[in-house]
Amino acid sequence: MAILVTGGAGYIGSHTVRALQKQGQDVVVLDNLHKGHRASVRDIPLHVGDLADPSFLDMVFGQHAVEAVVHFAALSLVGESVEYPNRYFRNNAAYALNLLDAMVEHQVDKLVFSSTAAVYGEPVKVPIDEGHPKSPTNPYGESKSMVETMLRRYEEAFGLRSISLRYFNAAGADPSGDIGEDHQPETHLIPIILQTLLGKRSHVKIFGTDYPTDDGTCVRDYIHVNDLSDAHLLALDALSQGCGTSAYNLGSGCGYSVRQVIDAVEAVTGEQVPVAESPRRPGDPAVLVASSSRARSELGWEPQYESLQAIVETAWHWHKNHPNGYEEETP
Repeated sequence: MAILVTGGAGYIGSHTVRALQKQGQDVVVLDNLHKGHRASVRDIPLHVGDLADPSFLDMVFGQHAVEAVVHFAALSLVGESVEYPNRYFRNNAAYALNLLDAMVEHQVDKLVFSSTAAVYGEPVKVPIDEGHPKSPTNPYGESKSMVETMLRRYEEAFGLRSISLRYFNAAGADPSGDIGEDHQPETHLIPIILQTLLGKRSHVKIFGTDYPTDDGTCVRDYIHVNDLSDAHLLALDALSQGCGTSAYNLGSGCGYSVRQVIDAVEAVTGEQVPVAESPRRPGDPAVLVASSSRARSELGWEPQYESLQAIVETAWHWHKNHPNGYEEETP
């Protein structure tokens, strides 16, 4: 029996594929390679295609004895979602229906869904727990919330059980250094800082210095990508043991400001980061920090990378050895 990983050639997907492989699981990857990288999955069976095509999905499920699905495939740029909401509702929500229908058709009843903290919108309390009101402020968060709603209904109607994992800020890279974060365009703070030190950017923009935080910059919760991967394995185990549809936050529970992240990078690299202060971006909350106590108590999740500096060290190991990401590698 196989675990099908959609979007498995992407950043978090490829790290989860690696974790499943280490666990001895039979893994199959489905990815359209729009954002993913063939080199990140190497010898794992890869089907290149899109969730938009029901016949392609039928072929994949027909070729493999799939017992569960881990669903990462999605568009994930908040700003782009505001500009093109149609793309996000279609790709993230409508195409997810194709996947769910294929699972029902092929009698696959377990799914782990890559959700997001964006389903909460502007926080009304911090840290944010799973009971926090869901009021997404952009189409990206809305599209993920839509899928969570569909998953609850699919359990009621078809017995398809799922666990939605709401990430905060994924960061870092596998300590091996052979897979890591490579987005085009890059929007995440830590790789942007590291790219600046590698000469790929002239400086790091700090968007807003007048927030009600200790140093005036936004505070975010960073969690290592391998800790996220471990949570997906634990979620699969819970579903195998009969767990019903549920959702869990995944974060460190610690908040770091933009300036603190820059300080951590400077401590790891020994280099000074050039910065430029800019006005706030619309819609950026001052503080986003998770309460992950439920994932710890119910799934037994124990993050291994507790310090921001340890996360940055793994990211730096990847970026300095892959300054152009996967571009230099043979497909």
